[in-house]
This record gives sequence, C-alpha cells and structure tokens, in this order.
Amino acid sequence: MARSIPIACTLGATGLAAQRRRWDQLMARALTRRDETPDGLRLSFRPEAEDELRALVAVEAGCCAWATWTVEPAAGAVVLDVRSADEGVATLRGMFTAGRSAGRTSASLPGRGRRDSRR
Repeated sequence: MARSIPIACTLGATGLAAQRRRWDQLMARALTRRDETPDGLRLSFRPEAEDELRALVAVEAGCCAWATWTVEPAAGAVVLDVRSADEGVATLRGMFTAGRSAGRTSASLPGRGRRDSRR
C-alpha cells in the first residue's frame, strides 16, 4: 500500500508570508497564463522569470512535498507544472487562484473552476 503524504505546508508563519509575497510579486509581473490540468495546474511565465520561478519552486518542493513541481522552458515562456492527487489537486488550485498566489488559506475554496489569466 502506498504511503500518503499529508497535504500541509511545513513553513512557519514568517516563511509562509515571505513565500507568498514572492509568488505575488512574480505572478504580478510575469504570469502569462493559468490552466487547470486533471491533476493540478500549469502556469506559464515570461522567460526572464525563470531564475525566480526555480527559486520559489525549490522552496515549495521542500515545504509542500505532497505535490510534484516541475519547471521547463517552452517556446517563449517558462512553464510550471504542479501536480498532486485527490484533495491535493483542489489545494493546488486554491493556492493559485485569481488574486491569491500560494496562499494556503485559499485551499478551502476548491470549486473555483477554470480560469485563464493573460497579462
């Protein structure tokens, strides 16, 4: 039987607030698209955001190990695919909703539907 990883962030309040600010700043200046996938999200960013995106994902991979975080360059963009299973999918979608990036408190709002953002 597979061992289940709890869906929880291991960052403390200060670390969580700092991470959230970084996501908010990156998404405000570089997010070009948000797509829901069957098992999570695909977020596209301007190519110049790759270093900051990779730094944010390095933190997320450690504090939110219940999800898989992958950054890949694409034509004219850098793409973050983030995946999980079961309630982790709704949590991911809640973390990155309109006006709220990486806000773990929004995870209780899973029924947000598909939203594409283009800036």
